[in-house]
Amino acid sequence: MGQRISALAALLLIIAVRQQAQQPFAPIDWKQVDAGLGKSGALQPDGAYKVGMPRSDLHVTAAGVAVKPALALGSWVAFHQVSDTEAMLMGDLVLLESEVDPVLAKLQQGGIEQTALHNHLLHESPHVMYMHIGGRGTPARLAAAVHAALALTTMPFGAPSAPAAAGPFGIDTAQVGQILGYHGKVNGGVYQVGVPRAEQITADGIAVPSSMGLATAINFQPTSAGRAAITGDFVLIGSEVNPVIRALRENGIAVTALHSHMLTDSPRLFFMHYWANDDALKLAHGLRAALDKMNVKRAG
Repeated sequence: MGQRISALAALLLIIAVRQQAQQPFAPIDWKQVDAGLGKSGALQPDGAYKVGMPRSDLHVTAAGVAVKPALALGSWVAFHQVSDTEAMLMGDLVLLESEVDPVLAKLQQGGIEQTALHNHLLHESPHVMYMHIGGRGTPARLAAAVHAALALTTMPFGAPSAPAAAGPFGIDTAQVGQILGYHGKVNGGVYQVGVPRAEQITADGIAVPSSMGLATAINFQPTSAGRAAITGDFVLIGSEVNPVIRALRENGIAVTALHSHMLTDSPRLFFMHYWANDDALKLAHGLRAALDKMNVKRAG
């Protein structure tokens, strides 16, 4: 009889723990992130809180194209709640070469780890590097640590300046979206499309929202006469890497970098950056050919 009671008590304890685990977390006040960073963010549809920090202070050219911040100079950090008081941090910081070491040192002092450091572009001037970061803790502490590091750069904080009056965009975004099979939006003079993977990605065993840098990024910046400069990154598993390389090259799109962004992701991901400046619709077909080699979530 005593053993039966003990077994029943153990079962009830397991049920209670599972029920408690299913309870939603206490809501986090994301305004503390805005205050710590000096920048306002937005809650994403997948639950992540993301803050964009474009390097509008930099004037970068690549292959003769004046790169808009939204094309390839968009620093960001994102937070995913993992307990009542803590969040997982991921981010990508756009830095000049001279900024890399002081920013890295300051982040380390603040308990923010580096998960990658590399190029995304080729032949750009001045040369820019991309530092991917990760951390876990209270959102206020994480935000303060990132701000302290970025204060060592010339990155602008505060509200962005008012956008210029919109004129003709220069490429047919509706047709580009139709060819890609995914539609995006114009932001900062760039047509941006995100294509999430179909499978769930985890880091340290925690499911990571797609908006935390896990969606294939496709960016079109109009140049002239229906042409556009394109860049971004494909988010790939190992078996997809070379099929995507071949699809891009067959369509006149150069591969500019191939690397990891995270340390503990599952499945293991590789990020392939690319560049071209050509007829926008031709490039859209090339990007579509590459997407067809991947396990991506189908557009609804």
